[in-house]
Amino acid sequence: MGRRWVFLIGLVGAVWLLGSGHGGQQPPVTAAQRCFCQVSGYLDDCTCDVETIDRFNNYRLFPRLQKLLESDYFRYYKVNLKRPCPFWNDISQCGRRDCAVRPCQSDEVPDGIKSASYKYSEVANNLIEECEQAERLGAVDESLSEETQKAVLQWTKHDDSSDNFCEADDIQSPDAEYVDLLLNPERYTGYKGPDAWKIWNVIYEENCFKPQTIKRPLSPLASGQGKSEENTFYSWLEGLCVEKRAFYRLISGLHASINVHLSARYLLQGEGPRRLKNLYFLYLIELRALSKVVPFFERPDFQLFTGNKVHDAEKKMLLLEILHEIKSFPLHFDENSFFAGDKKEANKLKEDFRLHFRNISRIMDCVGCFKCRLWGKLQIQGLGTALKILFSEKLIANMPESGPSYEFHLTRQEIVSLFNAFGRISTSVKELENFRNLLQNIH
Repeated sequence: MGRRWVFLIGLVGAVWLLGSGHGGQQPPVTAAQRCFCQVSGYLDDCTCDVETIDRFNNYRLFPRLQKLLESDYFRYYKVNLKRPCPFWNDISQCGRRDCAVRPCQSDEVPDGIKSASYKYSEVANNLIEECEQAERLGAVDESLSEETQKAVLQWTKHDDSSDNFCEADDIQSPDAEYVDLLLNPERYTGYKGPDAWKIWNVIYEENCFKPQTIKRPLSPLASGQGKSEENTFYSWLEGLCVEKRAFYRLISGLHASINVHLSARYLLQGEGPRRLKNLYFLYLIELRALSKVVPFFERPDFQLFTGNKVHDAEKKMLLLEILHEIKSFPLHFDENSFFAGDKKEANKLKEDFRLHFRNISRIMDCVGCFKCRLWGKLQIQGLGTALKILFSEKLIANMPESGPSYEFHLTRQEIVSLFNAFGRISTSVKELENFRNLLQNIH
């Protein structure tokens, strides 16, 4: 509760500053109205509005989603936090205690999760383990069964597929460790200043589809960045195609979601209202991906495998309840407008989109705070998995009802990151409602 009151005090202080300097009598307006007046109504490039998302998320989805994410299958995430930064060497490692990540001891992770990261069922796992062993040997061994040889070739093709939007960690590396996400929650760690801004600056300036002549205001709190400056900064977006606008809004929305978890100061000035609306846009994109991947999880061969059959069956039922609830959402984002038109140009744009996002996934290894790196890698992989799903509609439709799915499959890493990333955005939407309620009676 302490952090929330600090958040509230910062919010109220900013509201007072925004409201000061105006003479004369004005009708009383609540702090909630002043803070969130622009975070309402319809979203750009969508047929959905903020209020519909708030009702759906906060009252129908959020409680059950949190229960699912507390289960063993979703709380343990394998990650390599020791990968070197591929872009620069002068990384200042955060030495604060809050920046540290405590990895799991071997006996803390359920045996079913440790036995195979891709494990869906006991039957499918035997084949998959053979495939993984063959891939590690670097060749298709002729002594393997014909079915296994076919699977090896299919999975190798999948690993190099143009549908992968992230450069994932090698979870077989000795540096990869399991982390309990519940014991290492995303929160403010004190990691800030030039090093933190460098990460976001490289993401926005070098990886978003933005004219080089347009400079993003680095600090939302910088003086002189009022509403007119915000509108001027965002005006260039309208000249971009829908795909490039979407890319920027996804990154901006992720930035907003992270800031909601960390600090109130970023919500009000500069990019505040726009960035918060982009958070809702990101919510819609990931919600849509979850609605489209339902057939993958409905297959009888798929299990949330931890080794506890009763527990695993219960959690799969909860997972399917959540996914069917998501599928019932009335105003899903329509991704059919993406990469439409001339096929050659559309394919090139999709590849540019994928490579830009893949590069952002590599930038996460440059974050100097290990806890921030953990959650950055997880949320970027989750969003990358959502994009992979959105653009794999035909592959999902052609999946067999049982047995391994060669053309489309998700690893356990992708599944865990997908749902936890969406859980973070869902939490942000819920927190915004909490802030509105706290401010409702403050004038």
